[in-house]
Amino acid sequence: MAINKNHEFEELNGIKCAIVEKNATAERVAFLKPLLEFNQYTVVVVTSPPPKAVPAPKPVAATGTSTQPLPIDIGTQHQPEPPAVAEGLPQAKQPPPPETFTIGVTDVTFNPTNAIFGRLLRTPDRHVVTLAYWHQKESKSRDEVPYYE
Repeated sequence: MAINKNHEFEELNGIKCAIVEKNATAERVAFLKPLLEFNQYTVVVVTSPPPKAVPAPKPVAATGTSTQPLPIDIGTQHQPEPPAVAEGLPQAKQPPPPETFTIGVTDVTFNPTNAIFGRLLRTPDRHVVTLAYWHQKESKSRDEVPYYE
């Protein structure tokens, strides 16, 4: 169990791992796995469980028709009621959720935030991994520029 959200770990494929990233796309896995393996970490990647589906709201059943007149309030405007959802019509299918992955490393002391800001990770061309490079905002790590600029 993690002390806080910055240092999570859990069991992936039966191996205790520090979580690097959850709900990562396949492209993100293709970027992070070689980077972490280059830095001598054993990487474990598993598919993330699909997100919990929110149940669709139940259609409002039409009440029985009454023969009695409805009371009319002359001082207010009449708002038309939305049309009732017809029962038996097929619901629009939602596209399947994209396949996501959980990335972990077997070193349970690994913390991505500390590794980036502590300048502990290196790129294959021996530059320090910057925050922009980690988030794939830059294709090349510019470690000579401070992260706060």
